[in-house]
Amino acid sequence: MSCYRNPLAGPGDVAGWVLEGDGAVTFPQGRLRLESTRDPAQGQAANVVFWCPVEAPDGVAISWDFWPVHEPGLCILFFAATGHDGRDLFDPALPARTGEYEQYHHGSLDAYHVSYFRRRWEDERALHTCNLRKSHGFHLVAAGADPLPDVPDARGPYRIRLTLSRSAVTFSINDVESFRWLDDGSVGGPPLGPGRIGFRQMAPMVAEYANLRIEPI
Repeated sequence: MSCYRNPLAGPGDVAGWVLEGDGAVTFPQGRLRLESTRDPAQGQAANVVFWCPVEAPDGVAISWDFWPVHEPGLCILFFAATGHDGRDLFDPALPARTGEYEQYHHGSLDAYHVSYFRRRWEDERALHTCNLRKSHGFHLVAAGADPLPDVPDARGPYRIRLTLSRSAVTFSINDVESFRWLDDGSVGGPPLGPGRIGFRQMAPMVAEYANLRIEPI
């Protein structure tokens, strides 16, 4: 693929994107704001995932600007996401997904996902980390420090960058590397490759995104 660049500055920039769960996608600051429209007391049913329709190759750098707006909550990037057996993520034959986390780590898809700005629960707020998991399954395969400040001290934008190349994953925030991991296939099956990316939020998190790039490397 050629480089995909999206400013995420208005509704036209997300035409064709797919929202799973009950959420609001707005642009009050000229950048994508994502939030749940459900009461956080509903738990997993209040969470949302917003999928980019472009398939990213193996050998890719994915980067975006990030602003945390309201916490508590948690943000995730899914990447290399496909349906089981290499099926398209949006194959209508797959079971419907509505934001509940179990549908994504023990459902009908395979993916890596990195959680960052983990502020939903007290233990997450006490020690800030970025966690990489591999699914199908709930395999924690890497973790590193999260340098993002809490909302009261956040100014942004924070440039987040993830690379996937020949089974190697790296994750950084403002050029501060959080972790690096090589998938040798010993956990959760063979390494994953091409697939789609999606932003996930755990209510009541509100966050903003801009300047998404998906670049072959």
